[in-house]
Amino acid sequence: MRSRKSSAPELPTQLGLEWVREGLLCGVDEAGRGPLAGPVVAAAVILDDQHPIKGLNDSKVLSEKKREQLFDEIRAKALCFCIAEATVEEIDRINILQATMLAMRRAVEGLRLKPAHVQVDGNRLPVLRIPAEAIVKGDALVPAISAASILAKVHRDRFCLQMHEQHPEYGFDSHKGYGTKEHLDALRLHGATAWHRQSFAPVRSLDLGGLGASAVQGAVRSAMSVESALNEE
Repeated sequence: MRSRKSSAPELPTQLGLEWVREGLLCGVDEAGRGPLAGPVVAAAVILDDQHPIKGLNDSKVLSEKKREQLFDEIRAKALCFCIAEATVEEIDRINILQATMLAMRRAVEGLRLKPAHVQVDGNRLPVLRIPAEAIVKGDALVPAISAASILAKVHRDRFCLQMHEQHPEYGFDSHKGYGTKEHLDALRLHGATAWHRQSFAPVRSLDLGGLGASAVQGAVRSAMSVESALNEE
């Protein structure tokens, strides 16, 4: 008997949680897709079942104090973790979505242990050589993703505090780079720094010629010092 051809090609299906392979599970999440300035940060975490961490949750619902506490605990108790970034230059060149996927891939590839399975918060996956699945609202459902969410959020918030020390007139310590009225007013008054994402409409649409070449070079040097300070943590 002839086999009947399907009228439409079969689409790949997303694996459910029950199909997770045996072995180490890695959770991945990002912070900083929406802001007008700064890198996008991703973290990958493999938790240790023998050293559970209480209170893990989506970083957005935790207080700053709780996030800081969990940040240290995750780093101390996880089997391994990696925090990675995609730069402002990369965001402007390949767009924020692809830069986010790049940061996630860097985080996974930077782990000292190779996971058997990767679970990523959201509905999109970076290109990986490891079986992976996207989980909507995974940062509230999967402990390893929650842990990654916290690491990425705290790391990026600390980056913003370093930026604030260099340029307090922008208020990075309060809005963390998001497009608040305070931030937009500062952009109109002072122009853009080397940290601002020129491909983002609120930055691109403004007349941001306020910073001369020497000021921009100074901002680049400041950005490098911020990266150095964070890497020394």
